[in-house]
Amino acid sequence: MNENILDTISNFYTPLSSECQQDFFKHSTIKVFKKGEIVVREGQLAKKAYLIEKGCARAYYLKDGKDISDWFTFENQFMASIVSFFSEAPSPHYIEFIEDSTVYEFNESTVNMLSKKHHDFEHFISKVVTETMLGLCERLHSIQFNKAEQRYDYLLNIYPNITNRIPLTHIASYLGITLETLSRIRNIKNRI
Repeated sequence: MNENILDTISNFYTPLSSECQQDFFKHSTIKVFKKGEIVVREGQLAKKAYLIEKGCARAYYLKDGKDISDWFTFENQFMASIVSFFSEAPSPHYIEFIEDSTVYEFNESTVNMLSKKHHDFEHFISKVVTETMLGLCERLHSIQFNKAEQRYDYLLNIYPNITNRIPLTHIASYLGITLETLSRIRNIKNRI
């Protein structure tokens, strides 16, 4: 168990007291998921969230039988079906672990309890949700207004090693392009 994980991410968002961190770990469960394991399915009420210690995951939709990646998470990041976690709505996403992963699993009641007990946690969760929503807005803006190559460059800027960890088919669907277009962009960049 790597209890420094909350120090690492709280330094990015907002500091958490040691008492708050201890309460988080006390109300979380360490889980190990295998590569390809799906923990949330579309239509399911999803009240669990995951803090990734090791590994990565993705959220995706199925639209007319087509797999469309919506976001990826890696070490020191959270993964949840946001819509379902914070409401009583069924999940519009599937959540799949892309690598063998070790996570801290917690539920909505843990977030509510910690937010009431620790104001620093409430502020922390607010920052996490805001950053997540801003990232999704940036992705939407990018898909609407940027060329495919610009979208790919932006993704590499955020996650320089993503192509070593995430299958290219998932990256292409995330960027809103075909696998052939992604391959062409990568070939051009590799020649430069």
